[in-house]
Amino acid sequence: MGKPTGFLEYKRIENRDIPPQQRIENYDYFHEALSDTERMEQGARCMNCGVPLCQSGMKLHGMVTGCPLHNLIPEWNDEIYHGLPGYAYSRLQKTNSFPEFTGRVCPALCEKACTEGEHGSPVTVRDNELYVIEKAYEEGTLKPRIPENRSDKKIAVIGAGPAGLACADLLNRRGHNVTVYEREDRVGGLLMYGIPNMKLPKDVIQRRKDLMIEEGLVFCTGVDVGRDITYDELKKRYDAIVLCCGAKKARSLPAVDPEKVDGVYYAVDYLTQATKYLLDGKVKGGRAEAKDYKNLAKYAYGKHVVIVGGGDTGNDCLATSIRQGAKSVLQLEMMPCPPVERAASNPWPEWPKTLKTDYGQEEAIALFGDDPRIYETTVKSVETKKDGGIKAITTVQVSFAAGKMTEVAGSEKTYPCDMLLIAAGFLGAEDYVPEAFGVKETNRSVIETAEGSYKTSVPGVFTAGDMHRGQSLVVWGIVEGRGAAKEVDEYLMGYSAL
Repeated sequence: MGKPTGFLEYKRIENRDIPPQQRIENYDYFHEALSDTERMEQGARCMNCGVPLCQSGMKLHGMVTGCPLHNLIPEWNDEIYHGLPGYAYSRLQKTNSFPEFTGRVCPALCEKACTEGEHGSPVTVRDNELYVIEKAYEEGTLKPRIPENRSDKKIAVIGAGPAGLACADLLNRRGHNVTVYEREDRVGGLLMYGIPNMKLPKDVIQRRKDLMIEEGLVFCTGVDVGRDITYDELKKRYDAIVLCCGAKKARSLPAVDPEKVDGVYYAVDYLTQATKYLLDGKVKGGRAEAKDYKNLAKYAYGKHVVIVGGGDTGNDCLATSIRQGAKSVLQLEMMPCPPVERAASNPWPEWPKTLKTDYGQEEAIALFGDDPRIYETTVKSVETKKDGGIKAITTVQVSFAAGKMTEVAGSEKTYPCDMLLIAAGFLGAEDYVPEAFGVKETNRSVIETAEGSYKTSVPGVFTAGDMHRGQSLVVWGIVEGRGAAKEVDEYLMGYSAL
């Protein structure tokens, strides 16, 4: 513990946010870092608990609390307090491949398990983590780690999302020859195209990619494995293959088929297009300039936007549509509104099932005056125009009993809707890759492996990330990628030093 009385002397201070009315005028990252002195004080709040649940990553009543990567949190908090961010990074990099990603987008499972959070405010673990990695880049502490010796083993990693990148990173550091294939035009997977720039700046991903290339990794973008290149071709070239293709089979709505009604889109397709507009220079400003780009496809300017889904992706769609100049926004959630405070049945250190107002909802409230969320509601039907475009939706309230959803009679409401975004989650991996490789799938449409293993039913073929465990968090993708790398190394070498 750097300062035994730190948790008594200093209050929790998070990175400061640019006010909603200002930040919606661009797509820039809107969290402003604290000063070094303020960050040292935040590090001092860590009590170095005898049992640091923050790094436990344990499951309680079906929910994980604490860091799944088992980050050495008290150790690097101590180094932050002593003004030694380089030493802090030496501890952080032992467990986390990409702190610059998790420090921005992770929901901070670590903080939910922080002892100080039981009766007060937890340590700012996520902000501290981001400070450490950004200092490492800034001060040159983070240098390319080029293996001194190379093996003769060649590995193909399919998919450049967090799982694929983490797996490739560790295998490359081990000295193997790794090639990463990605079907999109840029590396990152959902980090690149599923998360908006204001939440995860894309130059942060490019910076890491450049470093990995310097370390010896090879990236092949725009290659759709299973279509552009076959399993037999890869098998001839590589000693092992790791499938990290995500779980991108989107869940639809019974009331509408996006393929048949104009103006209805899956959330990730919408977010992907929005990010490509930004990166390709077709959009340069936020809400005030949105009218200049009103003729772009999948663009929200002047439209009544309805988003189905109350999770992070729905919130990202909300924030993006606001910047694109949406006339109004609604966000529908089938589940009941969570309580503001923990229920007695949901005690610390369990994951808190409480109401969270995220950045997109904050912006909607600031702009339109009302919370955009409507709970226990879903789309019952849609009305279309003569040209086939969506015109309005009719919603209905729902209730749940014994796990079954029923509609509430007479609760229908009609809302104008020019754009309907479906952010209802994912059903599993897309079919064509498992079929191309001949690997077995579970009834959840993810790749089948033994418990605790990443080996598929096909020798030499492994899997990790959402394709293996189902839709999950970035931090779990990194955990899976690192775990798969160790198993691949053991398969190739007979043992592993990872």
